[in-house]
Amino acid sequence: MNFSNKVFRHELKYYINYLEMPPLLSRISTIMELDKNSLDNAGYNIRSLYFDGVHDHAIHDKNDGIFGREKYRIRIYNRSDNIMNLERKSKYGDFISKESARISRNEYEAILLGQYTCLLHRHEPLIRDFYRALQYRLFKPRVIVDYIRAAYTYKSGNVRVTFDKELKAGINGIDLFDNRNIYENILYPEQLILEVKFDKFLPDPIRQLVQPERLVRSTISKYVLCRERTIKYFK
Repeated sequence: MNFSNKVFRHELKYYINYLEMPPLLSRISTIMELDKNSLDNAGYNIRSLYFDGVHDHAIHDKNDGIFGREKYRIRIYNRSDNIMNLERKSKYGDFISKESARISRNEYEAILLGQYTCLLHRHEPLIRDFYRALQYRLFKPRVIVDYIRAAYTYKSGNVRVTFDKELKAGINGIDLFDNRNIYENILYPEQLILEVKFDKFLPDPIRQLVQPERLVRSTISKYVLCRERTIKYFK
């Protein structure tokens, strides 16, 4: 689906038990490829710094079921600054869109210091929109979201199946690279998040292996889960 110059995809989310993961992985790995970012079958680390306005509108928009909403985040992989992406995730009803632009470590450090003018030389629409969100909508860094992802892809339908485990919130800092940060587990020990993403259709081979109809679909937001945990400590 195309809307407002963005390409939208389907995104289905489910809570599953760790005991459900091995047989499911065994089935889907027969026809799906391991994601290129993976270090091994265990997956790879994703750490994101999320931004929100002074009134935490991203939380309230999510909890109130607002049809159109968006979030900004800076994301790194395997705790390295080799790849640093600014991302905007937009949601319209059941459809999601993700835009991405590479940023440098120097730009990241400047943003943390509130020196947003470092972005003025960039011409990408996403970067421009992010600058306006920081400068005029008073967006600030809010919380670090950290987890391990095992991901598999399937070319037909542009399918991506991910298993997100060990979800943690950074509760005392906003620097992605600060080793002094304290992280707190968000999910139950036996719990993980299954996500199924695809374009126009979910191919029958994947549907038969994953069997999403047997699962209870949830409206899961890692940002909201982690941000609400930090709000509990710092009201």
